[in-house]
Amino acid sequence: MTRTSVDAFDRPVKPEPLSHLSMRRRLTNGAATVFFVASFAVALLPLIWVLGVVVARGWYAVTRSGWWTHSLRGVLPEEFAGGVYHALYGTLVQAGVATVLSVPLGLMTAVFLVEYGSGRLVRLTTFMVDVLAGVPSIVAALFIFSLWIATLGFQQSAFAVALALVLLMLPVVVRSTEEMLRLVPDDLREASYALGVSKWRTIVRIVIPIAMPGIVSGVLLSVARVVGETAPVLVLVGYSRSINLDIFHGNMASLPLLIYTELTNPEHAGFLRIWGAALSLIIIVAVINLLAAAFRFLATRRR
Repeated sequence: MTRTSVDAFDRPVKPEPLSHLSMRRRLTNGAATVFFVASFAVALLPLIWVLGVVVARGWYAVTRSGWWTHSLRGVLPEEFAGGVYHALYGTLVQAGVATVLSVPLGLMTAVFLVEYGSGRLVRLTTFMVDVLAGVPSIVAALFIFSLWIATLGFQQSAFAVALALVLLMLPVVVRSTEEMLRLVPDDLREASYALGVSKWRTIVRIVIPIAMPGIVSGVLLSVARVVGETAPVLVLVGYSRSINLDIFHGNMASLPLLIYTELTNPEHAGFLRIWGAALSLIIIVAVINLLAAAFRFLATRRR
């Protein structure tokens, strides 16, 4: 190597000035960042404002003694006494019955789509799940009313509400379970088949347990989606100011139904109950979402 070539390597290289294209890319990236941050702020500020209003107006009610442990039985409309125990019980019972009915159906449908289905049947099932995911809650309530009450002759009850909630929960459970099952590595399935384990045992003993934290997270998110639905309770059950333990007969309160009923009460007590029930519903949904986030974190750690 000559002296000239050595000097050429030793000579420091001066950075070239930014080209016009590079400068334009930086400006575009900065503008996009500002746009996305501004969009996030525009979407977040109304949510914070709504939450602040609900907390400010409902905090006195939810922190009052007896709010979570008493019903409104024997309480006059203008008297601010009692609590939402009967409505809280109705909300949890209706959502719980809907969960018991929808989770097995959703789980089996997702297993069919991922493990067994193929061809037109899978496409048809996927299409129907997508259609069901876009059905408004009032349509689901009217369908259950026409089938369960008008056609079959059953009376309005909490069980009818649960049936309508099943229609709203089912697509969420199917989609979330399907995605969790697809995340299980195929190597685990093939290793199980190589050991002579049948397909259904592989699904029950290996695939589903691995995907279970994610499945539970999806189920909890579906519960959080339906726990505040108002249309089914307005159409399919009447309001009661006390606890009704029979889900097949009689009226049963829920937090959305309590809010709607108290809107007709112009007294100060009705105002406090409305915002207290709204804050109670937000607290329940927040707790369910925190549980879903915890299970989702467990699913991520296991992968």
